[in-house]
Amino acid sequence: MLQLDYDKELILSVIDKVTKKTLAMDLTWDWPCGVAYYGVSRAYKVTGNKEYLDTLIRWADEYIELGLPTWTVNTCAMGHMLITLYEETGNQKYWDIVMSKVDYLQNSALRFGDNVLQHTVSANNDFPEQAWADTLFMAAFFLLRVGSKLKDQTLINDALNNYYWHIKYLQNPSTGFWYHGYNNVKQDHMSGFYWGRANAWGAYTMSQVKPLLHDWYLYPQCMDIECSLRDQLAALKLVQTENGLWRTVLNDEGSYEEVSASAGIAAAMVNNGNPLHTKYVQKALKGILENISEDGRVLNVSGGTAVMKDREGYCNIPKDWIQGWGQGLALAFLSDMIQ
Repeated sequence: MLQLDYDKELILSVIDKVTKKTLAMDLTWDWPCGVAYYGVSRAYKVTGNKEYLDTLIRWADEYIELGLPTWTVNTCAMGHMLITLYEETGNQKYWDIVMSKVDYLQNSALRFGDNVLQHTVSANNDFPEQAWADTLFMAAFFLLRVGSKLKDQTLINDALNNYYWHIKYLQNPSTGFWYHGYNNVKQDHMSGFYWGRANAWGAYTMSQVKPLLHDWYLYPQCMDIECSLRDQLAALKLVQTENGLWRTVLNDEGSYEEVSASAGIAAAMVNNGNPLHTKYVQKALKGILENISEDGRVLNVSGGTAVMKDREGYCNIPKDWIQGWGQGLALAFLSDMIQ
């Protein structure tokens, strides 16, 4: 176990500020909201603050009445919140939407190769035969949550298959780092950068597998997940900055420190539970707390980022605005700290 030194009441007060600021944002039914409200759901689970849950219910009910968008890999991120709403209320309408997202991923979503989900952000064929690390959080982790809840081996195996192939496509075994994306048509990693938040998507979602699967060791793919996460975290600890953060291009000291990636990576370390990572999590906690404003904004979070063409593309993404994914990953980290 990690031996962490922290003020629980301080963490709870920061969670409250970040949650209230997040719920005050005009987020729409898409992946920024999906990550943000996943974080709020985690905050609700660890604090028991019913105000958070009630606000999520009001927002979801209003949106359902107004009409939901077309499903994509990215919009499936909203399923995380819906699982929590169903578990807490028992209202079937939330679960029906969860299962409609599952049906889309199983039967309609674009796939390539060995049944790998192609990353999609619209109803178009946006990125033909491309695997992005983002897909693990938006879709594969979601499928694993539903599959483990239902004890549905088809869903579990589909989720783990996507974990397996994203590891094979995106992780460099020589460095342990993850590339942002993989183009199966050209058989390359496009610009080939180790983007910080891509590594957070990979690390965080892999750290969730064992808690979801009681008999995880009976699934061969889980051995790959365990070893991939082990090697990735061993590499990531070496590029943590003096401020306890990780950069938007991990191995580029000229790129800026980025807080959403830092929160996701630190949360993965917490969940993985290696005591040797204690000092890195401790540094990350300090760095992340220093990047949360008094009004609950998570600062220095990079904007939405495609697989960019070059270093300048990644380094010039602005980090001046509050973002749903920054709020959500920070809440996930802080919630894991006190859990």
